[in-house]
Amino acid sequence: MVLSRPPLNVVLFSQRKIMANQFYEIDKNENIRVIVLRADGDNFSSGGNISGFLEETPEDLSMLAQNVMTPEKIKKPVIAAIQGYCFGVGFEFSLACDFRIVTKDSQLSLPEMKIGMIPGSGGSARLAKMIGISRTKNIIMRGKRLSGEEAFQLGIACEVVEKSELENMTNKIVKELLGVSPLAQRTIKSVLNATQNATLHTSIDLEGEAYGRLRSSNDFKEGVKSFSEKRPPSYKGN
Repeated sequence: MVLSRPPLNVVLFSQRKIMANQFYEIDKNENIRVIVLRADGDNFSSGGNISGFLEETPEDLSMLAQNVMTPEKIKKPVIAAIQGYCFGVGFEFSLACDFRIVTKDSQLSLPEMKIGMIPGSGGSARLAKMIGISRTKNIIMRGKRLSGEEAFQLGIACEVVEKSELENMTNKIVKELLGVSPLAQRTIKSVLNATQNATLHTSIDLEGEAYGRLRSSNDFKEGVKSFSEKRPPSYKGN
């Protein structure tokens, strides 16, 4: 999926619902295993259309977070390939993805405080869960911009690369994800999402239940067989 409104790839309110619907449609396509969210031009996204913020109805605003969390809700893994500016709702969309690759020239920020507002699509909540409340306060309340290297060091990004290597690194991770069982992949994403607010004992129980179900799957049998036969597995997703 490509953000294609260069040079800044501003995300309009109407586009958030369109993006959410596109994620759901792609998730239904059995021929697609991995989704990449990237952008045309030098910037991932400078955020939302500020001039349009006052024009939206309460009903529109109530759906913002639901639309932006779509990458997290769907079954397939989603990679955000980030370069340049990644601000506001652009950053929030990326935080809802499963993997974030950033370039060294990236700048990531939730700058809403500077216009008398706070993040409204889950950005502060997700960031706090990733890096802790203290670091999140420091970033949001001061309107700080993180470099790509800082995002990597904080654990927000899984990889940091030169801009010229962004596509290669994205393809590398896609290839890695394609090499494992799609059923196990869907299962662990679901388990991790379901247990992020659960107690340790509940999380262990849910993981154990999922583990038990996978033991009877054809993909697990194929994985064990291919390992014994020293050949690449041929997973079917069941």
